[in-house]
Amino acid sequence: MTTEAAKKRIEELTDQINEHNYKYYVQAMPSISDYEFDMLLEDLNKLEKEYPEFADENSPTKRVGGDVVKEFKSVRHKYPMLSLGNTYSEEELTEFDNRVKKIIGDNIEYVCELKFDGVAIGLTYIEGKLSQAITRGDGEKGDDVTTNVRTIKSIPLQLKGNDFPKEFEIRGEIFLPIKTFEKTNAERIEIGETPFANPRNSAAGTLKMQDSSIVAKRGLDSFLYFLYGKDLPFKTHYESLKKAKEWGFKISPHMQRCKTLYEVFNFIKEWGKERENLPYDIDGVVIKVNSYQQQNELGFTSKTPRWAIAYKFKAESVATELLSVSYQVGRTGAITPVANLKPVLLAGTTLKRASLYNADQIAKLDLRVGDIVFVEKGGEIIPKITGVDFSKRTSMHQLKYIENCPECGTALIRKEGEAIHYCPNELGCPPQIKGRMEHFASRKAMDIDGLGIETIELLFDAGLIHNIADFFYLNKEQLLSLERVGDKSADNLIKGIEDSKKIPFERVLYGMGIRYVGETVAKKLALHFKTIDAIENACLEDLLQTEEIGDKIAESIIEYFKDKRNLEIVERLKQAGLQMEIHPDSIKQPVSDKLKGLSFVISGTFEKHSRDELKILIELHGGKNQSGVTSKTTYLIAGEEAGPSKLEKAESLKIKIINEDDFIQMFQ
Repeated sequence: MTTEAAKKRIEELTDQINEHNYKYYVQAMPSISDYEFDMLLEDLNKLEKEYPEFADENSPTKRVGGDVVKEFKSVRHKYPMLSLGNTYSEEELTEFDNRVKKIIGDNIEYVCELKFDGVAIGLTYIEGKLSQAITRGDGEKGDDVTTNVRTIKSIPLQLKGNDFPKEFEIRGEIFLPIKTFEKTNAERIEIGETPFANPRNSAAGTLKMQDSSIVAKRGLDSFLYFLYGKDLPFKTHYESLKKAKEWGFKISPHMQRCKTLYEVFNFIKEWGKERENLPYDIDGVVIKVNSYQQQNELGFTSKTPRWAIAYKFKAESVATELLSVSYQVGRTGAITPVANLKPVLLAGTTLKRASLYNADQIAKLDLRVGDIVFVEKGGEIIPKITGVDFSKRTSMHQLKYIENCPECGTALIRKEGEAIHYCPNELGCPPQIKGRMEHFASRKAMDIDGLGIETIELLFDAGLIHNIADFFYLNKEQLLSLERVGDKSADNLIKGIEDSKKIPFERVLYGMGIRYVGETVAKKLALHFKTIDAIENACLEDLLQTEEIGDKIAESIIEYFKDKRNLEIVERLKQAGLQMEIHPDSIKQPVSDKLKGLSFVISGTFEKHSRDELKILIELHGGKNQSGVTSKTTYLIAGEEAGPSKLEKAESLKIKIINEDDFIQMFQ
């Protein structure tokens, strides 16, 4: 392919992918299959690697992330990002309407929009391309999160058409859909992390993650709702949003022009009822004066615009009796206290239980069994207790958090700086054992067909399995001795267990259930160390050199392999024939020996490659990676935020310090 043909094909693929992305994520009307879309993306990715001079910073391939940002730069807003005034009553809304009419008269039109419960964002576009994304911050300055925002598929990287202003800013809300939030929390609980309290917190936490590839997987979404810029070609707010939709922005379909306050009240009442049916959280309705000229006349106070106000829904709350508190044990040993309530109707569902999260929450609420407690759903997906009606308190016995595991009786532990109590009896506590087995057999791990929780409980209760390695030493006769297991079921299960031996190493590692080692971390570990033996023998410093591995994860891995019982399980898994090293196809084959005899240490973050990608390039060209600077180190590749101790040691040993571009020049 000629250079000109490659450039043309990259442009064609980019346009095609952008259009399909718009149809899928904005219009919800996909026109090709996921497979066909992935193939187009793969073709574009290959061409961009072959012809990097034609790769655009807003290419659709950036959607998958991969860049690591150690620190988010603070940027001043071109237009201050002010907060809206809030109201909770029709009376206060009537007062707002009177204030507006006093200044601009009765000829007024409002636009009512849903108030999304997420993270405010300002997006700047120059020549139709996303240039910068800034969070609200303090209203004057916010954090530059452009790298992470580029991964959000409902935010266009390149606008459609050609009638957009040369430069403008559009503001909106980034949020996490409810189903995505529930999935994220399930994954956090699975690896022993504290679940997010609500989708808003989850969205905020995700947007400030350092690794954009993780952000890409979280499934953030957006709605855009206001334009700023010089000489915008619109007379009204409503008109501007209609045009923004044509440019490719995701604009909420639930907005309405209202001529009277009566229409505004009807809109509020309608969505006060319907909000429970939305796939995302809203916490109110925003009312804006539609005319830009009238907005300018009304102006601003020091903190809020005079032409807009937010009507906030009151969180739905009910009072009921706290009957008892029970404690659940997860597969990682995490203890979750649960409030058992006298059944009560809230937001259309009957509640019997509410999460209490941890011991600190129980102490903060000063709970006692028999208390009349207030329960809210509001913006929370999981019902929570918000307070106690002390006027109705009858019990003087303060609720005391348990000290021993409710399942096995082991004394609980709580690590410094953590909110959750744990049962440390990992290999002897039944819920942990069964939970770990279920995790091991799950689709994302070993994907053993026919091995669900019911079958696991049958096998465990019959004494046929005691840990994950026992699966591979079961025989058909043992299975047939169980209730409800017939000849065909036994054959299928044996086959499923046998087939799982082909599952790649990174999924075996994930399935082993090491605390804090989720899917992504397992892949990073497998790629970095390549074999289970290397991970088993790695020291703290070696583990910390792996991308995304911090102190907490590294210490957990070391702790896991210190336990002789875990080492025995790993040995039995090896003997059973599971994949305990990364497949050769996952490791790039050497392409040159230009770096032969050279040893490299990498420190900091880089613009064009992640640290792991640089390590792969070193090995591809015959070089060696080192975890720390020694007299045998040839080069220190230093990026932004390079470790001061590494720089100092390299200088003292007179080792050459190079940047990312210097390194690339060595083998290009």
